[in-house]
Amino acid sequence: MPCPHFKITIVKRSQGQSAVAGAAYQSGERLFSEYNQKTKFYNKKKELVHAEIMLPTHAPPGYVDRATLWNAVEAVENQWNSQLARRIVLAFPREVPKDQYLPMLKDFCQEQFVSKGMVADFAIHDKGDGNPHAHILLTLRAMDEHGKWLPKARKVYDLDENGERIQLPSGNWKCHKENTVDWNDQKYAEVWRHGWETITNRYLEAAGRPERVDLRSFERQGIQQIPTVHLGPAAHQMEKRGVETFLGNLNRDIRAANSLMQSIRSAIRGLQRWIADLTEKKQILLDALEKAKEPTLSDLLVDYFNLRNEQRSNWSGKAKLKCTVRDFEEVKRAVDYLKTHSLNTVEDLDTAISNLNQTAAPLRRQLKQNENRIRAIAQIKDAAAIHAKLKPIHDTFLKKNFKLTKDAYASQHKEELDAFNKAVRTMMKLNGSTAVDFSALDAEFSALQSGSAELRTQLETLQPDISALKNIRKYIDMVLNKQQLSAPGGKTPEKESVLKQLEQLQQEKSKHKAITPMNREESL
Repeated sequence: MPCPHFKITIVKRSQGQSAVAGAAYQSGERLFSEYNQKTKFYNKKKELVHAEIMLPTHAPPGYVDRATLWNAVEAVENQWNSQLARRIVLAFPREVPKDQYLPMLKDFCQEQFVSKGMVADFAIHDKGDGNPHAHILLTLRAMDEHGKWLPKARKVYDLDENGERIQLPSGNWKCHKENTVDWNDQKYAEVWRHGWETITNRYLEAAGRPERVDLRSFERQGIQQIPTVHLGPAAHQMEKRGVETFLGNLNRDIRAANSLMQSIRSAIRGLQRWIADLTEKKQILLDALEKAKEPTLSDLLVDYFNLRNEQRSNWSGKAKLKCTVRDFEEVKRAVDYLKTHSLNTVEDLDTAISNLNQTAAPLRRQLKQNENRIRAIAQIKDAAAIHAKLKPIHDTFLKKNFKLTKDAYASQHKEELDAFNKAVRTMMKLNGSTAVDFSALDAEFSALQSGSAELRTQLETLQPDISALKNIRKYIDMVLNKQQLSAPGGKTPEKESVLKQLEQLQQEKSKHKAITPMNREESL
């Protein structure tokens, strides 16, 4: 399946990041930053496939030079906490030919960014490890018709009902800021993701592939599946070497829970579809035989047993006996199940399947909630460990009073500070605070694991009922469709129409009753 990866971030000077460094990283070029007077170089030649800058019509032609473009971007941003650029990392579908990656990405950039006035600097990376992807750097400021950078926001005076400016007690005029462009509006994240999804699916279709990409979350897609946890490079490498990790075990538990829930969901949906089809066939049966009395499920099972015996009339005695005994045991188990659960009609069977679904549905929902909370606890603990490890570095960064030394320290410890800030965001989102009560989390984790194990056990206890209902469905379908068994030579006779089969079955029953009366209990 194509990888639905699409990540949007902002290059921030407050976090020691640089647009020039980002451009050097993705392009593999050696670029000199005029802001901090340092050369940025990351050797990416082995994985770099193509790098290019796309300009809007009013941009200066000189911006096709990467160093000129991003040094100009950094020069116009003079605040210590300026936002310098927008970075997008997206994955290419491996099902699309590699020679289509470039036109695919250029179509996307032209349609979503360049046509709106942004400069798009992109690079395609592919190590040959099955992870082809692209990096895109976008400018945040608009340009005028002369190619001059415009302000990100402008001051707008508030007006009263008479259209006059409002003066504050301080003597100043009441005003507010308005963005000159709406590119930072959160709605565009959804627009861009959908745009990439559309282009990806268009190229998949052109390549004759059946796969399609959906960049929405499982919840928004209506998929009842628990998402797995991101392992990270360290845990991923340990798992590749065969070393089990906490997150790896958690993902295995999640996959097992998803598999169990999917199996039960599929079985119940199949039974529900079969019930709908069976109701239709039941009506055909009644109309064809002009009977007012509805056949019971036990009657249909006995018909199945008799039908199997009739179709073995040309078999050898030993083979016929062996298969008859086997069919007798299967039908007896099915009849016993129907009697035990008081299932006599198709409506009774429909009710039983509905009740089975109502029993399984809340168990599946609770199991999903438990697994989601277990994932959250694992993420909180992982983030807390990173927070504790990197807090001294962050505290030292905060104590730097001079801008140059602070920027230099941030550049030197960029990865650690980024990881620390990410851990803080994770803890605030999932825990509401950076203070973590590990004892409470461990107790909750153990309780959730026990609860999930109990829920899985309860779901597994439903499997025998599902198996029994599926077997009953098979037997009754055989009668209603009168599917012929394979002949001894391995050939299967041609199927007749359902109405004709039902008429023949009724005639054979009448013939048997006229010769030797035999009730259904004796036939078993």
